[in-house]
Amino acid sequence: MVKIIADSTCDLSPKILKKHNITLTPLSIISGEDEFRDGVDIRPADVFRMADEEKRVCKTAAVNVFDYQKTFEEYSKKYGEVVQICIGLGFSACFQNAKIAAEDFPNVRVADSRNLSAGSGYLVYEAALMAEANRDGEEICRYIEENRSLINTSFVINRLDYLHRGGRCSLASLIGSRLLGIKPCIEVADGFMRVGKKYRGNFEECLDEYVKDRLSDTDNINLKRVFITHPMCSRETVERVRQAVEKRAAFGEIIETRAGCAISNHCGPNTLGVIFKQKTAYKR
Repeated sequence: MVKIIADSTCDLSPKILKKHNITLTPLSIISGEDEFRDGVDIRPADVFRMADEEKRVCKTAAVNVFDYQKTFEEYSKKYGEVVQICIGLGFSACFQNAKIAAEDFPNVRVADSRNLSAGSGYLVYEAALMAEANRDGEEICRYIEENRSLINTSFVINRLDYLHRGGRCSLASLIGSRLLGIKPCIEVADGFMRVGKKYRGNFEECLDEYVKDRLSDTDNINLKRVFITHPMCSRETVERVRQAVEKRAAFGEIIETRAGCAISNHCGPNTLGVIFKQKTAYKR
């Protein structure tokens, strides 16, 4: 059987990880001289507390080669094959490090999801289902390569100050967004992030428009499942989005997941994404 391993940035819930025997390789969260492992000894609430209350800047770091080697050494002995699925190469050095680590293990394969958060998680979930169906590692990796461009990943950000601290947003953009009440939609396309539509108004109303826009082309949506992913949105906000999704498209499964520390550190507490798979790729 194939063992599926994924970077902590896939943002799948503990319930899904346990049910489908998925192991995570945690990225690092660094603040000053302190270093934490994403999801192991630090949680998103800790990141937000350090940023908002303690005014500490946190940075993220890729899983290093040594940590990948330790993980591969453990699981390559227990399983016939191991597939490590990484956050996109355009976002982190995880894929490069995992490839180097895998050179010492002939039964380990490494796949680039070209995605992040639940966009990567969608592929990890599918890979785990394939492993349970006794598909081999080559077939699983081929599936990821052939389907990663079909994953529609986006999220709306309420506050740009977290992106600004991480160097992904200019001061001028930050000030402008505050003055105009802009809530940008960040999209993943071709393995990189870009700014999509810019919404204006309060966060919940922007999310209503966002769901309407993302699910407008229902003929090109694979209705098997959809992920609603966020770091710490209110229960009311998430339920509002869930109802909006149900109104627009009849997904067979709606899965809510929480974004981990690596993603939360760049996006802030009020960020929400609706992630699904398209039937065919189209220009986004």
